[in-house]
Amino acid sequence: MSALYDKLVGVIEQKITPIAGKIGQQKYVTSIRDGFIAALPFMIVGSFMLVFIFPPFSADSTWGFARAWLDFSDVHRDALMLPFNLSMGVMTVFISVGIASSLAQHHDLDPVTTGLLALMSFLLVAAPVQDGMLSMQYFSGQGIFTAIIISIYSTEVYALLKRKNITIKLPPEVPTGVARSFEILIPVLAVILTLHPLNLLIEAQTGMIIPQAIMSLVEPLVAASDTLPALLLAVLVCQILWFAGIHGALIVTGIMNPFWMANLSINQAAMAAGEVIPNIFVQGFWDHYLLIGGVGSTLPLAFLLLRSKAIHLRTIGKMGTVPSFFNINEPILFGAPIIMNPVFFLPFILVPMINATLAYFALQMDLVARVVSLTPWTTPAPIGASWAANWAFSPVILCLLCMVSSAMMYLPFLKAYEKQLLEQEAKDEQELVSDQPVTA
Repeated sequence: MSALYDKLVGVIEQKITPIAGKIGQQKYVTSIRDGFIAALPFMIVGSFMLVFIFPPFSADSTWGFARAWLDFSDVHRDALMLPFNLSMGVMTVFISVGIASSLAQHHDLDPVTTGLLALMSFLLVAAPVQDGMLSMQYFSGQGIFTAIIISIYSTEVYALLKRKNITIKLPPEVPTGVARSFEILIPVLAVILTLHPLNLLIEAQTGMIIPQAIMSLVEPLVAASDTLPALLLAVLVCQILWFAGIHGALIVTGIMNPFWMANLSINQAAMAAGEVIPNIFVQGFWDHYLLIGGVGSTLPLAFLLLRSKAIHLRTIGKMGTVPSFFNINEPILFGAPIIMNPVFFLPFILVPMINATLAYFALQMDLVARVVSLTPWTTPAPIGASWAANWAFSPVILCLLCMVSSAMMYLPFLKAYEKQLLEQEAKDEQELVSDQPVTA
């Protein structure tokens, strides 16, 4: 077993870690991740509005409070939908600016100017004018992949032209803001002269503008991202990287965020239309069923540590339990430790994968309500699971079942590790006693 573990660690250190490190530091991956993080507050608030728009009561409820809330929502639906439409409904606007602003820093460009260039570029291809009004069809999840591609393209064009000195430069005496405005004139022109004709050409040939064409190409990937194999692969990669000491969640979420947002947008549209919620694997599923207490679902482990006979583990449990309520488990990961600890390798990998399978089939069989809202990742798991599913109660039960399952899987490995530590503590105590001077 030891030889197998050493071989596995060698593969992780020599093969997986260098690749993961390069991916995690790749400028496009980090920029996409930063763009979604920048847009996150707007999307969370927008998702929260769904609770008021679609209260968690049966449509035929006769309870006075519920009936009044439902009737109020029906009468004022348009007014209540406005904050949602201008936050979650235009997520791609925020994302495009965020991605470009982050990528600008890799090229020493001004983030504000670069973000505005990306916004103009996205609107140019994704907001056709119909009857004198801009279409918002691709401002939500359907335009996410377009926002990513266009933001990167416009920023790279700007960076290329600046590197080649193909910009308008004014004397040093000119104020910085004015000089920057003239510097971006040629990049703006270059983006317009490339993207707009391309959009017109694609529309003439296919009858689709760029966002439609992109969505038709990635639609199989979006559909595949909502399958159990995709879910288990994402969890496996995340856990292996974390076990090696690499923040695997940042890498996995950076890759999966576009798919999660696209699927969440579809779920929200279905909810607004009174249809069945179609997608399972979205960010709320990841956060509240697979990361209970943090990566590895370690909140149940924190509870077990509190009752450990080993002083070291009991101390770590006291330090880590409260942060774990809010999905911050670094005290557990590095204090126990779990990272690079052969005793905890199997449960750390398998616990979230088994919970993922359990939760996936529970939602697929419609035993548990599906996710329709984006929640802060620090929300305690049972509360966050309910909130994400529009305050349904079934996710709370599923979350508690996942916690029980996690505790049962961690317990035998914890007992084995505890035995090692108790033996070491006894040995250290004996050595301490033997080292004390003997008095007459």
